[in-house]
Amino acid sequence: MLSILWGIVVVLIAFWGLGLALHIAGNFIHAVLLIAIALAIYNFFKARDV
Repeated sequence: MLSILWGIVVVLIAFWGLGLALHIAGNFIHAVLLIAIALAIYNFFKARDV
């Protein structure tokens, strides 16, 4: 599950970079990227507790 989450984060970072370069759907990509990063950080700390 964690590897899937990291894959999503990487894809969203790539889309974010394209959005900055091409000015496509900037606000939506930023919002989804922030959500994905927050989930990745949450899962990172949750995995360390176990």
